[in-house]
Amino acid sequence: MNEIKTLYVIICGGVGAMFSAIASYFGGWDSSLATLVIFMAVDYITGLLVAAVFHKSPKTATGTLESRAGWKGLCRKGVTFLIVLVACRLDIVAGTTFLRDTVIVAFLVNESLSIIENAGLMGIPIPEVIINAVDTLKNKSESHYSDEDDILYEEDMEE
Repeated sequence: MNEIKTLYVIICGGVGAMFSAIASYFGGWDSSLATLVIFMAVDYITGLLVAAVFHKSPKTATGTLESRAGWKGLCRKGVTFLIVLVACRLDIVAGTTFLRDTVIVAFLVNESLSIIENAGLMGIPIPEVIINAVDTLKNKSESHYSDEDDILYEEDMEE
């Protein structure tokens, strides 16, 4: 029984050290990064529910669950983390925390909007206070940009 406890402690310590090292590359594990991870998970889960249970997914022709759409969503989430990583590393070089924080807030707004959209597709009414909070975050994120023409939007990239 002692060997199992020892193995458990070693595994937990190794996993903790690994996640600690990864978090350090993203500027540390703080409330903004934790919130982004939570929002991304909630968005993915609500997206799965919209497709699997409600059959109203705008991501597929039939509105139902398709593995290709799910994988594309996971890839997007992965690239989101890569962009946060790039912003964090640029901040380190520049000696600031502006880029990382702004990028995380921008992605939080995006995830919030997607969660609200998914809830709407499920027929859940969205409280006005949530919509106002997302608008406030969106305005905060946009106020950090000096020229909105520098922002790439998804529809611009499809052309």
